[in-house]
Amino acid sequence: MFWTDHWCEIMEKLKSDKKIVVKFGGSSLADHEKLLKAVKAVVSEAKRGTKIAVVVSAMGKTTDILMTTAKNTSDGKLTKHELDDIISMGERTSVRIFAAALRNNGVDSCYFDPMENKWPIITDDSFQNANPDIKECNKNIKRCVLPLIEKGTIPVIAGFVGKTKNNKITTLGRGGSDTTAFIIGEGIGAEQIILVTDAEGIMSSDPKIVQNPKLLPEINVNTLVGLADSGAKFIHSKALKYKPIDIDVKVMSNKHDDLSKTGTLIKDALVWELDAEIASVTPVAEITVIGNGISNNIKIITEMIERVRQHTALLGMSMNANSVIFYINQENNIVELFNQIHQITIDNKETIAMAVKKDLAFIQTSGIGLEETHGIIGKISEDLRHAGINISGILTITSSILLFVDWSEKERALGLIKTSLKTH
Repeated sequence: MFWTDHWCEIMEKLKSDKKIVVKFGGSSLADHEKLLKAVKAVVSEAKRGTKIAVVVSAMGKTTDILMTTAKNTSDGKLTKHELDDIISMGERTSVRIFAAALRNNGVDSCYFDPMENKWPIITDDSFQNANPDIKECNKNIKRCVLPLIEKGTIPVIAGFVGKTKNNKITTLGRGGSDTTAFIIGEGIGAEQIILVTDAEGIMSSDPKIVQNPKLLPEINVNTLVGLADSGAKFIHSKALKYKPIDIDVKVMSNKHDDLSKTGTLIKDALVWELDAEIASVTPVAEITVIGNGISNNIKIITEMIERVRQHTALLGMSMNANSVIFYINQENNIVELFNQIHQITIDNKETIAMAVKKDLAFIQTSGIGLEETHGIIGKISEDLRHAGINISGILTITSSILLFVDWSEKERALGLIKTSLKTH
């Protein structure tokens, strides 16, 4: 009996040491019924012994209303700082309502406002799209937020909002409340960060666009950022920069009043600095097939891809109405593949001729937010042009630029590209 009681005590202590961050988006707080459901979910989890920090967005469309009203009544003369001060009121109202509701439901709670000295999220002065100072944030979180959580108080923190070291209010831009949740989670050493949204989790596609999308039970953050950069804004790529490497993030529906319900787990973390590398240790060949209306004949494209797959890896591909280009590893039996692609070319009326370029280097430039770094492709291209290095091919995909240059120029090109990224 003693060991049973002792084991229960140990398990209870382990349970009480669990720390989580829960973020509620605006759609989860859009009316009093949704807000009460969110409060009930937090209260139920707290009664299980979990230590919780809550991050809240502005209720419903409050931010949009504040922004529109401010702009329409000021003839566009408000500064970005003034706009940040105004639109922060949505979150600053939410924290007060949420904390009061938690207290009224029997748990100790307090709210954090950016005008207070204990405010944790410190940023630069890039108003409307501020960047958190992670070192300062972590210091403030450990000083002001963590002690409250450890004694059982639930802090309610305004998402999306920051302030400069000079005490000017900022906003974090797209995905700002998720960014806040990630930074708080890292600072308190949370076991999990829960993002409560109006979707069941991360879906196989946007339910507003396709019918019956599938819930993904788990997704790697590097895969997710590809979706985010492609326009599927489940979580904005800027926010994903701040996801902690060793803390899982769960995205779940606001339909539930129980935070233990399933959703989508987001794993791992991103290395988000812009960088470049030689992505293939062997030379690359470029096969170009030209014709008329090639893209309308999927059978031809499929047959060519199948031939490539049987011989080597397909590193990249581009296509328009009248041509298709394959970039492939230059294997020992590559001539056989050239002959097979040529045979397909002459066997079909849509294809006219084939050209081959050998001994290319494959350089991949990547980094989160690359798509938002305006003019970066032009900068890289211009720097290579000035150095007399020809770009044989260039492809852009989510958070990546794929370039093909002469194999003999690979090291020089790589150095120039790295310099372009650092100085852009």
